[in-house]
Formats: sequence, C-alpha cells, structure tokens
Amino acid sequence: MPTYIVLLGPPGAGKGTQAEILAANFQLPHISSGDIFRENIKKDTELGKLAQTYMSKGELVPDDVTIAMIRERFSRPDCVRGAILDGFPRNPAQADDVEGMLKGFGGQVNLVPLITAPSDVLILRLAGRWTCRANGHIFHERFNPSKQSRVCDFDGSPLFQRDDDKADTVKHRIEVYQNQTAPLIDYYNKRGILVEINGSAPIEEVAAHLMSALNK
Repeated sequence: MPTYIVLLGPPGAGKGTQAEILAANFQLPHISSGDIFRENIKKDTELGKLAQTYMSKGELVPDDVTIAMIRERFSRPDCVRGAILDGFPRNPAQADDVEGMLKGFGGQVNLVPLITAPSDVLILRLAGRWTCRANGHIFHERFNPSKQSRVCDFDGSPLFQRDDDKADTVKHRIEVYQNQTAPLIDYYNKRGILVEINGSAPIEEVAAHLMSALNK
C-alpha cells in the first residue's frame, strides 16, 4: 500500500526543507502545490491555462482544478509508492477531496506532521527570503545567503523577493493561515494521524523528530 504524507505548518515553518529531507530518506516524491501550478503554467497545459485565467485576475484557483493537477502528478511512475504533499489541502473540504482522490490510487493519508513555530520566528525567516527566477532556488539574506549578492549560486539567474515574502505581507499570511487552517488541524487530529513537531529547533533536530514519527 502506498504511503501518503501531508505536511502542515504556517509559512516559514520549514515545510519545504523538511519535505526534501523526507523525500530523500523515504524515496518518496515531494509534491508542492505551488510547483505543480508553475509546472503546468510553464508547459502551457490545459489545466495550466485554466489556472492562469483565475490567477491573472487575482482569484483563487478552484479546488477541482488543483485536484486535477495533483491527480495527474500522482499518476506518474515515481508516485507508485506514495508521495509527500506540501501546500494542499488547506481546509477540510479540500482534505475530503484529497482522500477521495487517494482512494483511486489504493491509499489514504497515513500521517500529517504539523510543523509549528512562534510568529516572531516565522517573520524572521520569511522576510529575508530571496528566490531564484529561473528554477526557484531559495536563499536567505541571514541564514543562507548567496555567494554573490542577488545572484543564484546554482544557475546564475537573478534573485528576487516574492511579494508574499516582503515584511508587510508576512504577518497577514500568518494570520490567514491561522484562521483558515485551524479546522484542518482538528480534521486530522480527530483521525489520529496528526503529529506536532517543533519547527523552531535546528533543521537536523526537526528532521530527526519527523523521521521518528514516520518510522512509528
């Protein structure tokens, strides 16, 4: 039976970093909803075109479009043993959609690690983030600076700061997460598959706690 993991946590909690560590250790693909959007838009797929019509108007992409993209990604050969889902679902209705989709692949969500951290830590982490324009590599002006200012170490493309990583918007992002995601935390907690992890600890320590939870 495939293993499906849903990573939860506020912006800046380190979900992406931990997802990559888990993916490497458990040989499962890390599937980020943001990456799926970018891939479909870049490849100009029908779903990408549809998503772009909403995004260009500043509207949320409907759940059925997002689920269709995720379903297509889960149908690829590298997902035969399962996957790590990051950034989706965001509420109980979307969680129901995910469960329905996973049944079609012969599985269900097995574990939901919730990575937490205080707001001041999240703000410090997010407000210093810079992203590579070409391939999305992420740097931090304090914790992980690029060797050359504002230039990606991996592909030489310029770095930019996303609007939602700027200090004025970071607090709002955290508030939105807290308001919208509380019901989802309760949703998975009632199913007995939610495990809370302290995301303020060093990366290696957080990873060790996650591994322990998954091995159990």
